[in-house]
Amino acid sequence: MVSWLKNSGKDRDVVVSSRVRLARNLSNYNFPTKMTSVDMDEVYKDVVAALGNGGFTSFRISDIPYLEKIMLVEKHVISPALIEKNESGFSMTEDETATVMINEEDHIRIQVLDSGLSLENTWKRADELDNLLEEKVEYAYDEKVGYLTACPTNLGTGMRASVMIHLPALELTRQVNKVLSPVAQFGLAVRGVYGEGTKAMGSLYQISNQITMGDREETIIRKIENIAGQISEKERMARKYLLENDRTNYEDRIFRAYGILKNARKISHEEAAKLLSYVKLGIDAEIIKNNDINELDKLFIEIQPASIQFIERKEMDTNERDIKRAEILRDEIK
Repeated sequence: MVSWLKNSGKDRDVVVSSRVRLARNLSNYNFPTKMTSVDMDEVYKDVVAALGNGGFTSFRISDIPYLEKIMLVEKHVISPALIEKNESGFSMTEDETATVMINEEDHIRIQVLDSGLSLENTWKRADELDNLLEEKVEYAYDEKVGYLTACPTNLGTGMRASVMIHLPALELTRQVNKVLSPVAQFGLAVRGVYGEGTKAMGSLYQISNQITMGDREETIIRKIENIAGQISEKERMARKYLLENDRTNYEDRIFRAYGILKNARKISHEEAAKLLSYVKLGIDAEIIKNNDINELDKLFIEIQPASIQFIERKEMDTNERDIKRAEILRDEIK
């Protein structure tokens, strides 16, 4: 969930956000796994210089406090792999919608985020940033296989495009697996909130391309947008079914979630995310009034473990976080 994105994209009632990542490497350096600290420092300087004064601020991972690093991962601004190396760094825009990660698995990971189902616009912005960098640095590229990457699965376009979708009604009607399973036939993968190897939380799923070779970027984008659109329609149908055929239980689940979040004195991250999902469903269905969906989306970020500790400017144990999380939710939910 990306809290800073405004509620303006297509299919925003189901598709929370769109993201495009491009993996790139510089031709005059070894891949990061074979680089020395000195080489990694040079790559960092080269990439930052290539970005110039284009509205980016640059940071070295070694200069960022631990809690702030974890918070940036929770916000999806940077990847978990990036913070594992002190020699890595990143440049990002003030609104955090565009990030260039440096010395992650590859020398460069360009990332652009946008709200709703907007992969085409996200791809265009990422491509513009890619072209800007390529004017100043030389990429590792082969005429036959495309962009060369540290992991063979990223060869070719080097692009990973994904959408984050909210599917509570499909979960409630026990159709989510039936709806999501076929996407693998189209070379797509379904992952959890934090990507590969993670589970869905708060009814949020990521759908992304598995194959980076063979298809053009535009073809991959259209494929994901088409599948995401179809899944969005299935979710809407499930919501309509619940309203028309099981309205009492449907509303009861939503208002119970609202009541707990509004009154709880202690709550875990997993439970809070699940209940926020139902409240979000209630706002989208106009069952719950007077709550801004953008402000609710921000809560998905603010109630995460590192984000709570970052807000409090101190490390906290699980019990302390659960108490503080409940306090935040009581204050923010109208």
